[in-house]
Order: sequence, then C-alpha cells, then structure tokens
Amino acid sequence: MSIDPAARRASIDARSPLFYSNPNAAYAALHSHCPTFYWEEQKQWFFTGYDHVNALLRDRRFGRQILHIASREDLGLPEPDQHVANFDLAERYSLLELEPPEHTRLRTLVNRAFVSRHVEKMKPELEELANRLIDQFEHKGEVELLSAFADIIPVTMIARMIGIPEEMGPQLLKWSHAYIRMYLFGRTRADEDGAEQAATEFADYVKTVIAERRANPRDDLLTHMIHTEHKGQYLTEDELVSTTIVLLNAGHEATVHQIGNSVRMILDSGYVPAQLFKDEETTERTVEESLRICAPVHIFQRWALEPAEIDGISFKRGDKVSLILAAANLDPLKFTDPLTFRPDRREAPNLSFGAGIHFCIGAPLARLELNVVLPILFERLPGLKLAKTPEVKDVYHFHGLDRLDLNWPSR
Repeated sequence: MSIDPAARRASIDARSPLFYSNPNAAYAALHSHCPTFYWEEQKQWFFTGYDHVNALLRDRRFGRQILHIASREDLGLPEPDQHVANFDLAERYSLLELEPPEHTRLRTLVNRAFVSRHVEKMKPELEELANRLIDQFEHKGEVELLSAFADIIPVTMIARMIGIPEEMGPQLLKWSHAYIRMYLFGRTRADEDGAEQAATEFADYVKTVIAERRANPRDDLLTHMIHTEHKGQYLTEDELVSTTIVLLNAGHEATVHQIGNSVRMILDSGYVPAQLFKDEETTERTVEESLRICAPVHIFQRWALEPAEIDGISFKRGDKVSLILAAANLDPLKFTDPLTFRPDRREAPNLSFGAGIHFCIGAPLARLELNVVLPILFERLPGLKLAKTPEVKDVYHFHGLDRLDLNWPSR
C-alpha cells in the first residue's frame, strides 16, 4: 500500500495476501497518516476514525439505498447487469439494503425472534450441540476446527430458528459462500456467475419451504413472518425470500469467521484460557475484545441521500461512502495500544455489529453463540494450540480463516 497524507489518498491492493491476511497493520498506518482517505482502487472515500464511523452509521443523511429517492438516470448510474438479475432480486428486500418505511416494517416483523430474552432460551441447545461436536473429535487429539465445529454451530442454530431442516446445513453453507462473493473487493465474473446461480437455487429452495409452511404452520420464525401482519400488511413472497436468505447468510457467515478469529487470537495472545473464561463477566469481556480486534465484517457502505460535509469532505446526493468498522475498532484516539488483545479493557464499545437502524439484528444470537461455545471448547480441550499457521481467506472485506488446524495433548 501507499499513502499520500497531504492529498488524503491511498492505494491498497485488497487482493494482496499482505493486506487481507493482516488488514490491522494497514488500518494502523491509515490512522497515523489519514484516517479519512480516498481509496484509489475503489474510487471512493473511506472513514476509519471511531467517532466518524459511529456518527455516520447513525446519520440519516446517509442510507443503504438511494433509488427510493432518485432514479438511475438522475444519478448517472448504469442499468443493472442482467447476468446477476436473480441475485439482485434476492437482495431487493434485504433488511441490509432497505431504508424506512420498508425497513421498519420488515425489521419489526423479524425483530421479536432476535431480542436477547428470546435468544437466551437457546443456550441449552447451544451447549448440547457444542459438546456433541467436540465428542466427535476430542479423542483424536487434533482437528480442523472450522469444518468440524465453527461451520456447523451457527448454521444449525439459525436454521432451527427459521425452520429450515438441519440436514440442509452443508448446502446452505455452499450457497452462502458463493452468494457473498458478490461483496468482495475485486470480484470476478466467475464470482458473479457463482453468486447468481447460488441466489437462483437458494430462492427456489426457500420458496418451497414457504409453500410448505403456508400449508402446515409451525412454531418457527418463517411461519411467524408468513402469518403475522404489520399495520394491515403481510410480507410478500419476494420479501419473505429476501428476508430468509439474508437471515440465513448473516446468521452464520460472520459467526463462523468470528469463532475461528477468536480462537486464533486467544491462542496467540499468551493468556491462559481458564482465566479468560473463569466466569460470565470475564467471558463476555474476552468475546467483546476479540470482536474489537478481529471483527468478521470490515466495511459497511452508505449513499449520501442529500448534500453533506464530513471531516472536510463534501458529498453530493448519490455519492457512496464506506465505513471501515474494523478500523474504527482500532482507533488510537479511543483505544490504548489498539493492536494488542487486552480482555481487561474498559473503553469504547466495539462497532463490529454496526449502529443505528441497521445495527445487526442477529447480534444477540452471535454474542450468545460466542459466549457459550468458546468456554466449552477451551474447557473440553486443555492444552489446545495451533498445529500450523492459520490460513486467512481471500474474502476481503470479510475477515476469516480458510483453515484452523489445532491439536492438544491426548489423555
């Protein structure tokens, strides 16, 4: 990477292993020279400062969509690519993409299932699942943790909540991995074609489950979304498909990454795991510190809905800006020694789940999963250590591992 502090511009190759394997080093350099910068390759302004990112996430002059207030012609935007038409259709009513009033209506219908008091009831199921998975490899003395543990827990739990058969887990993972490649920096035509196929198959499958739930309602989130009205309105078929897909994707993809990231960080930190997880308070602080320093999702983008000036940069309606949540978590103006894992911190809350109206609806579930499964893993496998250097996925602006090979002394 190269940085021109005077011009507030930076050139960063997001496909370089030097960057995506350790983005925190690049973020530290940006904080030192130009926390607000124009990323040459992305042709967009980016914010890394904690206060700016936190404020922009809540600033209603900026939104996740723009075409609800202006046409493509008005903004000079090209027509959508037809080779990803089904992907765009699956995204059209995504909670991540909508603005009020549509966002408010959809979120109100879904939110009840994700509030902390409801999610907390899943703790026994989580404990049982984590222990059952560890039972399958504990005697071996080694494991590739992502495929044997981290991949399985979040997708199983979100499938149970929504009402998708658990045996669909492996297929959901395949669709999700292909689907999210549309969000990668430097995506290829092959990435787009794969995401289009995944979106088509994913949507077709969800429609069959919706039809089955209409005929045979159950006590699950999908049935709730189908049969509950908000101010006299029910969700349409397209809204149900988009909402189900985004909940399945967001409900497991980031948590898979975060389980792997957290385990790696703890093993590299030199801390004794038994001390990090000795009670609920220390466990919670350990989880929050791991979310701060190795967040699974790094960037959220916003459209300027009206003219605005932020940190001396003028934006007109239709401009796009990017907020690097993971870099905001490392702001030296907010966090002392920000690149160091310190679970005893009592500083600003991390921004890994966003803020404002688009604060991650699944945050209570993700936090519960991390607070439950990490202590169980380290308690069940004393002496746990890295068997080899972990491989980081080339999936920026997500951050996770391809593999996490571990071993422990046999007993």
